[in-house]
Amino acid sequence: MPKLARQYDDRYYSDFRVSSNTSRTSNYGYTRYERSDIRYDYYGNPINQQPVRRRKPKNRKKKGILQPLIVSGLLALVFLSALPFSFNNITKAMFVPTPYQGIQADMQDIGFPTHNYLSNNWFLGRRGFSYSADEKHAQMTPLKENVKMPVLTQSLMNLMENYKTVKPAVFVWDYDTQNYVDINASEIYATASIIKIPVLIDVFKSIEAGQMSLEDTMPLTEYYRTEGSGSLQFKAHNSEYTIDELANRMITESDNSATNMLMAKVGSMTDVNQAIRDWGLKDTYVQTWLPDLTGTNKTTARDMATMLYNIDENDKFLTEESRAKILNYMGHVHNNRLIHAGLGPGAVFLHKTGDIGKMLGDAGIVIAPNGKKYIVVILANRPHNSIAGKEFIVKASEIIYNYMVR
Repeated sequence: MPKLARQYDDRYYSDFRVSSNTSRTSNYGYTRYERSDIRYDYYGNPINQQPVRRRKPKNRKKKGILQPLIVSGLLALVFLSALPFSFNNITKAMFVPTPYQGIQADMQDIGFPTHNYLSNNWFLGRRGFSYSADEKHAQMTPLKENVKMPVLTQSLMNLMENYKTVKPAVFVWDYDTQNYVDINASEIYATASIIKIPVLIDVFKSIEAGQMSLEDTMPLTEYYRTEGSGSLQFKAHNSEYTIDELANRMITESDNSATNMLMAKVGSMTDVNQAIRDWGLKDTYVQTWLPDLTGTNKTTARDMATMLYNIDENDKFLTEESRAKILNYMGHVHNNRLIHAGLGPGAVFLHKTGDIGKMLGDAGIVIAPNGKKYIVVILANRPHNSIAGKEFIVKASEIIYNYMVR
């Protein structure tokens, strides 16, 4: 090997000098250094193995006796506290007869707490409430729906994008073409005071059946007096009112006391619910005397539109006299700040509003000055008393009106 190469070779392998545990071998012209623990090739790369790195053992702290004693004490405390309670209230009740044999739990009362005053069904000696409707023999005529109105639907959907906190149900139906708009129209919503429409219908069905008349009177007792909308809550005890005046106040003022009096007159909530089923509607029902601030009374936009159509057009459902009286009430509603506020000048609106804070709604029949006629129902879930609900209804009404009368 030349001198320069030999010097380079010695310098490069200075760390691999031959010692007592190192040997130098050459195979086929390549030089290889071997040690007893590591083998390297000519270029200094380790062959077949890596140096073993041994980890230092971790110092483990010895646990004292205090920690197990504390844990054991806490477990014993929990066990001794829970054992007597579970024995007296669970185990003993299962195997030891109760000393109060005369007290019996009525599971019907526990499972259905309203069945004693809210029912429309009787089976095997038990009261119940059926949500099924007699659609085959329905007294109301269902709306004939032709085709959807895509342009109007899209305009309303675009409006909804500007009111993310409002969850509306919208149903619009054109008398001339039977075309319609359906946005969540079959979803169940709280009715608020719009439930007074089926109550009013049931009153006139009872009048037509000869069960009462508009001239009959009822006294305002404390049983019926209630807060919320309406002026009867401030009237004198036992003051007398005709059915006609109660129906008028229920619709025009949205009087809650008048509504409860009329429901009691026709046979309570049970009769109203049974009547709704007989009409062929399955998603509208009454569960609470007014005011229903929690929203347990329910309906859909489509059900409400069906009721409005039958009030207006179905002479086989109600007499012409009854329908004229109902529409007269609905034409004098005091609240004109919702759908009515979005209509053009000269438009007539026969309707009923509802508001329980979390739901705001309006349902009625619009008659434009040019003779255009349509049904519109808007139910809007919203944050409690949010102004966004009112703004949405007014703007939606304006969009619908401009489209329908164009």
